[in-house]
Amino acid sequence: MTFKVMRAPQLRTGTAEAKRDEIRRYFQSTWDLYENLFSLMDGDQAFLTRADPLRHPLIFYLGHTAVFFINKLVLAKFINERVNPRFESIFAIGVDEMSWDDLDENNYDWPTVGEVWAYRKEVRAVIEKVIDDLPLNLPITWEDPFWVVLMGIEHERIHLETSSVLIRQLPLDLVTPGDDWPLCGDSGPAPANDLLDVAGGRVVLGKSRDHDLYGWDNEYGRLESDVAPFRASRYLVSNGEFREFVETGGYRTERWWTDEGWAWRNFRQAEYPAFWIIDTDGDFRLRCLAEEIPMPWDWPVEINQLEAKAFCNWKAEATGQPVRLPTEEEWYRLLDVSGIKDQPEWDPAPGNINLAHQASSCPVSANITAGFGDVVGNVWQWTETPITGFPGFQVHPLYDDFSTPTFDTRHNMIKGGSWISTGNEATRHARYAFRRHFMQHAGFRYIESESEAEVREDVYESDALVSQYCEFHFGQDYFGVPNFMVTAAGICRDIVGDRKIGRALDLGCATGRATFELARFCDHVTGIDFSARFIRVGLELQRKGITRYSIIEEGELVSYHEKTLEGLGLADTREKVEFRQGDAHNLKEQFTGYDLVLACNLIDRLYDPERFLKHISGRINPGGLLVLLSPYTWLEEFTPKQKWLGGLKIDGENVTTLDGLRSRLEPGFRMITEPRNVEFVIRETGRKFQHTASQMTVWEKSG
Repeated sequence: MTFKVMRAPQLRTGTAEAKRDEIRRYFQSTWDLYENLFSLMDGDQAFLTRADPLRHPLIFYLGHTAVFFINKLVLAKFINERVNPRFESIFAIGVDEMSWDDLDENNYDWPTVGEVWAYRKEVRAVIEKVIDDLPLNLPITWEDPFWVVLMGIEHERIHLETSSVLIRQLPLDLVTPGDDWPLCGDSGPAPANDLLDVAGGRVVLGKSRDHDLYGWDNEYGRLESDVAPFRASRYLVSNGEFREFVETGGYRTERWWTDEGWAWRNFRQAEYPAFWIIDTDGDFRLRCLAEEIPMPWDWPVEINQLEAKAFCNWKAEATGQPVRLPTEEEWYRLLDVSGIKDQPEWDPAPGNINLAHQASSCPVSANITAGFGDVVGNVWQWTETPITGFPGFQVHPLYDDFSTPTFDTRHNMIKGGSWISTGNEATRHARYAFRRHFMQHAGFRYIESESEAEVREDVYESDALVSQYCEFHFGQDYFGVPNFMVTAAGICRDIVGDRKIGRALDLGCATGRATFELARFCDHVTGIDFSARFIRVGLELQRKGITRYSIIEEGELVSYHEKTLEGLGLADTREKVEFRQGDAHNLKEQFTGYDLVLACNLIDRLYDPERFLKHISGRINPGGLLVLLSPYTWLEEFTPKQKWLGGLKIDGENVTTLDGLRSRLEPGFRMITEPRNVEFVIRETGRKFQHTASQMTVWEKSG
């Protein structure tokens, strides 16, 4: 490579000013490397073409990493002004194919490529100033300001890799090979693969809060496991080894596939791996980053988890042995046996990783450690293990949807990193997962083991705050106080009367009960919440009709609960609701034209409620209703005091929140009923409850 990639900085050593300089250089090298990748794009059309039907065009990813920085810095209150609010809405969400991502291109009016490049230049200047000005004390922990800067840097390094996968899927006439991204020049026949013994032993997964490197939330905690002995393939499965599966009808034989895998195979009409190309002579070629080359049969095959699983089932039938993918624990056992050290202790890199060599895979026999090829690097390795948190898992308050949306048993772990994995991705504790049909620079090695793969699953929602809101929305009534969401929606129904409500918006919907309740009398209801942790509950109810959660009784004792839409009398609302993630201050343009907007206990948790009122008023139809409920619990941790709508003295006079609402909503809205109190009870534990009264006001927009 023509550039040297910096390794992840250590966060507990050195002086503060030296560390500030190192982080500044780490940011700059990451930013430059990311932009250099996009130099492979040949013209603006390359940025606007969908490389993958389930992903946004690459213009989204060009803007997304810069927007991520700004949104997190605003959320952390390290900057007060946005750079471009429109960009910071449209480029905010839509990376993974989560069901609340809106991938309908009719809803996107993408800016020009030049505008996005100019935006990135503005954002870079903002970030460099933040790095210069933020206080820095060692050690840097995830409570410290600089953790947010590192979060943005590592996030961009993730998208360096995911964007390279999309570039690899673009038509060749939209990309141009670059000197900074040379391919490996070595290839030959595939080596014969065999199995080597791996001794059993105890593995410890997870890292402590005082670890010296940056980590994502799912890396922390601790899980100890005893791994039984197994045998692992000497090499990653090569293109040549996988070819036998293809030629013996692997993609046409249903019994080797899981139900999910066969459904995917039929949907895609797959006959061979996605990066294999058949030329006019009937020979296979390999699509690399920006060019096609004659098939390097000794490079690792790159496929999704469903294909890898089918190969293992085929191999098991052919050999009569218990062949399968390794679990996460078994991969760690192989790593321990190999003796490979963690970054930054290795020098040179222990394989084809961290862009230490070329911008492609290389032969599976090129990097041998303790007898095994590519324990780390070359391509990611699929596992049997769906991702979930370790005991002690906590979300970071500034990025609560990094991991939790993937704790759904549908996202399987990939381990070991690829040739373009850098920073956190190239560390021992890195834990990344993708949907099983997803494409990455990912392959696999197989193992033989008499032990069945044990799969850890998050079946019950256990996040304390989310579980608390599940009970608040769907649980029993306490102390004779009716369900708050049901009551609020019922009052809305009474006020609406004979009006036809075509579109309604439940803003700050949390886990979604009011969204479903509004759908009893509204044609269509959108539930929007800032937290992906919350809306995935409503989404699960909509999809499956059921959700499960645990709630604290006392101490570490919990009880388990199951709720169904049918049991709540809401089964017929499933087709009338949708859930989206969004910022109430900065909604995407398509969220407009509402006859009813309900905002429960939201306004006193916003950083700029006056801006919200101006923002939402333009999204309500003439004659439409805005229904606000709030206990007016103004706290500076949520809303700067100068932005409170009331609950303070101005010029020596008491100003209530109701006064503030009137002054900001009238005359564009008129209050059509007298304010009323709606009580609610939130259960914290079996013996601790919050009893609160929320004031409801109903406002009609002038015609």
